[in-house]
Amino acid sequence: MIPHLSILAPGLLGGSVGLAAHARGVAQRVTVWARRPEVRIALESQPWCSSVATTPEAAVREADLVVLAAPVDRIVELVTQIAPHVRSGAWVTDVGSTKGALTRAAHAALAGRAHFVGAHPMAGSERTGWENGHADLFRGRVCFVTPLQATDPAALEGVARFWAALEAEVTTVDPDIHDEIVAHISHLPQVLATTLCTFLAQQNPGWRNFAGGGLRDTTRIGASDPAMWIEILRNNRDEILRALRGYQKELDGLHAALANADWTELKARLERGRAYRSAFRP
Repeated sequence: MIPHLSILAPGLLGGSVGLAAHARGVAQRVTVWARRPEVRIALESQPWCSSVATTPEAAVREADLVVLAAPVDRIVELVTQIAPHVRSGAWVTDVGSTKGALTRAAHAALAGRAHFVGAHPMAGSERTGWENGHADLFRGRVCFVTPLQATDPAALEGVARFWAALEAEVTTVDPDIHDEIVAHISHLPQVLATTLCTFLAQQNPGWRNFAGGGLRDTTRIGASDPAMWIEILRNNRDEILRALRGYQKELDGLHAALANADWTELKARLERGRAYRSAFRP
């Protein structure tokens, strides 16, 4: 059990952390800070929230574990802001979807005072905001924990145990390897869903009314927050570009097979795609 958990800038993920920790008795006390006053007022009435701080500095002074749930482009800024105020020896983690540069910068900012252990729960929704969070968001979902070689072993184990207590499936991986992985399995699908939507938006707009489950499933994440995604694309640009080049090569191959009426090659590609999708875990 964490005696005092602090959550900074709770959106969907941060709100779900608070709900999940409260529901499972993972934290004795939960303090939150939100940038907007109206959000702080709303959070005061939430049963999972023990107290609401008016500043990030006040929120972390007594915390044993700090979860940074801000957009990925603001996490390092928040770490730098709280660094002089966080309790000595405290653990600090995050929910950011890029990890390489972020993890190194946050580790350096807290060096000598607290311990940063990056994390990225592979959970979420096209919806945003703490009010859309729920206590089971992390159940059965992978949570990457991304230590550096210099990461304190006790902090690493503590942060891993925390995410496991929220019923996430924890896997540890190097921060740069994490960025390569998610560029392919998370960021590339977002780009493809968005691009499919922007392409179809140039066709007859009435066609969308005929959409079946295939188009709805394929484009669901196309409804995600553009402001959030522009920062993810900015922070993981090189890996996403590599993934796009690889995908473009695959698409060109399918295009060539179709143009040449090479049905054997097309069937082989369809079979490979089906085999990959069929091997997904439940």
